[in-house]
Amino acid sequence: MVAVVALISGCGSDNAGPSPGDSNGRLSKARQEKLATEKKQMDQALPGEIQTQWWKWAASTPRGRNPVEDETGTHCAAGQGEFIWNLAGTFGGSVKRRCTMPSQTLVVPVVNLLGSQSDCAAFMAAARGRWTVDGVAQPVQRWEGSPITVDSVAGNPVTGTAGQTKGYACGFWGFIAQGGLAPGKHKISIRGSSGDFHTSVDYDLTVAAAKEPNSP
Repeated sequence: MVAVVALISGCGSDNAGPSPGDSNGRLSKARQEKLATEKKQMDQALPGEIQTQWWKWAASTPRGRNPVEDETGTHCAAGQGEFIWNLAGTFGGSVKRRCTMPSQTLVVPVVNLLGSQSDCAAFMAAARGRWTVDGVAQPVQRWEGSPITVDSVAGNPVTGTAGQTKGYACGFWGFIAQGGLAPGKHKISIRGSSGDFHTSVDYDLTVAAAKEPNSP
């Protein structure tokens, strides 16, 4: 079993952060209903499902271009999927990253771990975390240990091995549904710790405008 800690920026299950709207900042009724539906779907997602997809993503690229060890944001797009965009943390210490993402659902742990069941119990007992989007404090969702299986590539710095890694995933997590961040520039700041582990991540995040249907 491999225990790994990573801090990620994000917003919580009750997120009501910056949103696109009209010139007065108002959302259309259709957009409000769409965001509410997507938020409900994320709220109801099983902790194991969300954590599994994040750890698989984090372990899907080798050293040298892995987003978790990236110190600038150059590799933030590595391995991203079509519908979910993951932010990355650190293995300890502080980083500042600049990144551009499409209009997708953002999945972001605040501080998290993959290890044994007892590792997760000890980690969560001492875990602390906070984060902001454009200076506004965001809530987080606390998830205790869930059993997961992670498929990893050779040379990745997250699990350290190729093939499958079984363990328990835990941490503080949050989400922003697609469309929950207005197109343009945003600042995301995260601070987390558990015991002697401390990490901080500051993102200059640019959200690209969503493409219209049938646009190239």
